[in-house]
Amino acid sequence: MIDTLLKKIDAMKNPTVVGLDPTLEMIPEPLQAEMFEKYGKTPDAVGSMFIKFNKEIIDSVADIVPAVKPQIAMYEKYGVEGIRAYLETIEYAREKGMTVIGDIKRGDISSTAAAYAAHIEGTEIAGEEFDLWKEDWITINPYLGIDGIQPFIDACNKKDKGVFVLVKTSNPSSSQIQDIVVKDKTIYEMVAELVKEWGTQSMGTMGYSRIGAVVGATHKEQGAHLRKIMPHTFFLVPGYGAQGGTGADLKGFFDKDGRGCIVNSSRGITAAYKKNNKYGERAGEAARAAALAMKADLQY
Repeated sequence: MIDTLLKKIDAMKNPTVVGLDPTLEMIPEPLQAEMFEKYGKTPDAVGSMFIKFNKEIIDSVADIVPAVKPQIAMYEKYGVEGIRAYLETIEYAREKGMTVIGDIKRGDISSTAAAYAAHIEGTEIAGEEFDLWKEDWITINPYLGIDGIQPFIDACNKKDKGVFVLVKTSNPSSSQIQDIVVKDKTIYEMVAELVKEWGTQSMGTMGYSRIGAVVGATHKEQGAHLRKIMPHTFFLVPGYGAQGGTGADLKGFFDKDGRGCIVNSSRGITAAYKKNNKYGERAGEAARAAALAMKADLQY
């Protein structure tokens, strides 16, 4: 899957992933009104409007953006109907040829980690296998160490899929833990070295591992430093746009060939119509324009 993603990025000349993190407030008012009239003010209405909204965004960017990244919490908030929207969104994105990164941030040990790994490995029932989630990549938390990581590495190798391990996240308070210095190294540097080591178990053929790292765009110097620590680790880079990261900030995150990262924008693309009156309620049209502007910004 890492080779597939690299080839898609190369073909589109665009290392962008669109975060599909819908909120009720993000949905255009006519769509809200339509679904509330049909289903009432219920989770069914929200799930249905999320699906329709996401499909509009996907249709608008599928030919210019290689991947989408739905954040599962935004869907879980609405229970079964939210999960339905999450799964239908993933299915639709894959039908359009897009890579799907499930932003699930799981982390546990033993049989629990193995159960979470079903997000990419699938589920076996009495000899029958089911790919219930259909994600190509997921995000995971490394706090429990290799016990919580190995089931995901095994799943990646078995199914040729990938994971992104949280290393240096984009939120300001990440420094409370990730920047603590122990024996002359920060916690995030120690985690980066572990990710580099774990990645040797799961290399693709194009120089990068299926075990990637989450490195926030809001940390320009740290990102460049982490690229040196992890030369064969593919980065998922949140924090672009709404959180302040720019294309210029990310030059050091990429390798010498301009590879090695996929950069996420969520609200900056999906809610772009709210920032420019010329689009009215045409969320997809505004999203496409924002995605093209981001692509241009990343061509440093």
